[in-house]
Formats: sequence, C-alpha cells, structure tokens
Amino acid sequence: MPMNVMDFVWLGVAVLAAIVEAIVPSLVSVWFVPGGLAALVVSLMGGPIWLQILLFLAVSLVALAFTRPLAKKFLDRRREYTNADRVVGAVGIVIQDIDNVMAAGRVIVMGNSWSARSVEPDGKIAAGTRVRIERIEGVKLMVAPITTAAEK
Repeated sequence: MPMNVMDFVWLGVAVLAAIVEAIVPSLVSVWFVPGGLAALVVSLMGGPIWLQILLFLAVSLVALAFTRPLAKKFLDRRREYTNADRVVGAVGIVIQDIDNVMAAGRVIVMGNSWSARSVEPDGKIAAGTRVRIERIEGVKLMVAPITTAAEK
C-alpha cells in the first residue's frame, strides 16, 4: 500500500519534533513524537483525517501530562545563588540614611556596601538601623527595618 501525503506529514511531524528536542536543551517538543507516530499509524491504516488529528492531539496531551512532571522532578536544576542573591534575607546595617525620595542610602551587608532603598511607604531609614534585605532590584537592595522582636 503506497504512502499518501498525510503519512509523510505525520512522519515529518514526529521526526521534526525529535530533531528539535535533540537540539534544544529543555523539553519543548518530545510529546509531539508519540502523537505524530500515533497519527501516522492511523493514516497508514486509512483512517480519516479528523481521527488522525484527534489522535495526534490526544496522544500528545497524554504524553505532556506524563512527561512534564517527571521531567521537572528529575531534571530540576537546583538554583545556584550568585553572590548578590545570597544577601536576600540577610541582615545589614544602614551606613547612609535611606531616603527613597532623594534616591539615597547605603547598607553594609556581608562585608559589602550596597546602594539601598526602603520597602516602607515613607521610604526613610536612619543610619545605624538594622535592616533585612527583602529583595534586589537592579543594583539596589530593597530593605525593611527590623526590631529585635522581629528578628527572633
């Protein structure tokens, strides 16, 4: 039985998805391979185009549902923190008054001096205040003042 156009289309979809998956470092198209192969089998058996498309979509979605969670579990690359990321959550000392309106302020944390802004609405923190680094925005630390009760 000679191959028809749809046979080549489904074979092409499966092969192309496999090639893309081999080239790209993360999972992007692996679930289309079994979908394309399932549709190819139906096409070779003379099944109607609507059934081929339906089977392609169904098998691809099932493959996605099963492979994505497993892949995330086994391929989960632990986030490597850079030096900058390590300061988030740390405690620092304000060495220059923080004033969001004036775009001024510096904090020392882990032995390094950083430009800092307050996360507080009023945006002012006096020098000498202990602060917790909440996040980094660009090259500035976003900090909140802490009290001894909040530290515990």
